[in-house]
Amino acid sequence: MHEKTVEQMLQSYEKAQAVRLNFEDLYDEIYEYCLPQRQGFKNFSVGERKDDKIFDETAVVGIQEFASRLQSGLTPNFARWADFVTGQEVPEEEKDDVNNALDGVTDYVFEILQTSNFAQEIHECFIDLALGTAVICVMEGDAVNPIRFQSIPLPHVVLDTGPDGKVDHVYRERMMKNEDIPIAYPNGILTPQMAERISRSPEGKTKILEVSCRLYDDPNEEKYGYYVIDINEKAMIMSEVYTGVGSNPFIAFRWSKASGEVYGRGPALNALSAIKTCNLTIEMILENAQMAISGIYQIDDDGIINVDTINLVPGTVIPKAPNSQGLQPIRAAGSFDVANLILNDMRNNIKRALYNDMLGDPNKTPASATEVAERMADLSRKIGSAFGRLQSEMVQPLLQRVVYILQKQGRIEMPTVNGREVKIRSVSPLAQAQSNQDIVSLNRFLQTVSGSFGPEILNILISSEETALYLAKKFGVPDNLIRDADERQQLVQMAQQMQQQQQQGALPNASTLGG
Repeated sequence: MHEKTVEQMLQSYEKAQAVRLNFEDLYDEIYEYCLPQRQGFKNFSVGERKDDKIFDETAVVGIQEFASRLQSGLTPNFARWADFVTGQEVPEEEKDDVNNALDGVTDYVFEILQTSNFAQEIHECFIDLALGTAVICVMEGDAVNPIRFQSIPLPHVVLDTGPDGKVDHVYRERMMKNEDIPIAYPNGILTPQMAERISRSPEGKTKILEVSCRLYDDPNEEKYGYYVIDINEKAMIMSEVYTGVGSNPFIAFRWSKASGEVYGRGPALNALSAIKTCNLTIEMILENAQMAISGIYQIDDDGIINVDTINLVPGTVIPKAPNSQGLQPIRAAGSFDVANLILNDMRNNIKRALYNDMLGDPNKTPASATEVAERMADLSRKIGSAFGRLQSEMVQPLLQRVVYILQKQGRIEMPTVNGREVKIRSVSPLAQAQSNQDIVSLNRFLQTVSGSFGPEILNILISSEETALYLAKKFGVPDNLIRDADERQQLVQMAQQMQQQQQQGALPNASTLGG
């Protein structure tokens, strides 16, 4: 059964690999001009210098800034960028208790993320995302580090999509030292040939294929098969089935994609023409500058001046025949002004494509908090479609995977109401920027109604308590800081009682004065 299954998976892998071939040349160009130190799809030797074709660093630096900016906007370090909250179907009387319990779970989850290698690995993923596609592996760790994250370079993975257009097959090819195979897969079963090879050549390497694929035998249940295959021997090392939301160890996400395509298209792809133009322009400027510095000369062939013996250094005396022109410099044909004009335009196009034009001039006065918020809101509007895709393909599956592992280890217990799981609400700076638009709209409405009809109509029309709760939600205020419904009701009753007592105490005084 394993042999047949292995053959089927290898055939599917080869078909998916043929689809990736259509993108390899395109991605390799981006690696060549933007990420020269990263391994591309072509042969790459460790320590090999690959930046000899880079004449302009705008794209190289721009992609790093793009990744850092996206990380600070979507998954900022040492901050809660998502909350676990109850859905709309949860009964209203149970929401406060469940949300308070979920708030503690959220704190623990992000404490685990902050003490793990998540920040480093997700930054690498965002660099890959500039090309269009990124993959991160989330696996169980040890007692000290419960979860391990690993960014997987695109040349090491092959993807395939399912009937709903989502990535449901991930093939990861690894070259592993023989002695590392039993350590990496402690639950694996080695064939006698594998065991003999490990014993004979522990430092030798074996090509291993990891496969994670969605199983559709039960449409109402999320189920993934995880397989480890020795490609050389076509033998199964490990075969496991994981069930439940978050059971997929590989999370692949894309910036944007064309209809019918598997792999994504990133902002670096949109700027590739400008990037190549910048490199060519700088190369021509340097060649022209070399000619301008060293000079080009012409001479009359007078039989005296020997071009092979001329040394153009200060103090040199060059003999010439009478009435001959001697050495005559030739004016360089290039125009630095035109070249710089083209270069500035192309550099601005690259920065705009990588969303770095909103960073501001570093030489100017640092931006205020309001200006930073406006820039983040502008960025949120510009990447609106990509932001929505990242929410569904990266943020939610990643947190679901983390919760899955922590629940499996018995570290957390997610509360359920009527068997329903809670939902994930993004509170990242980018999500907050979108919420700020709702806050601005609400404030504009309140000011308009109050100015046009008076505060009395506004008090009749708007519930102060519900409005305050709405604003707290939009501002991302933690649920544990908000009093629950019972406490708020008790405070309202106490305030009403105090008001009645004050009124009752004032009545006798009024009658006395009247008498």
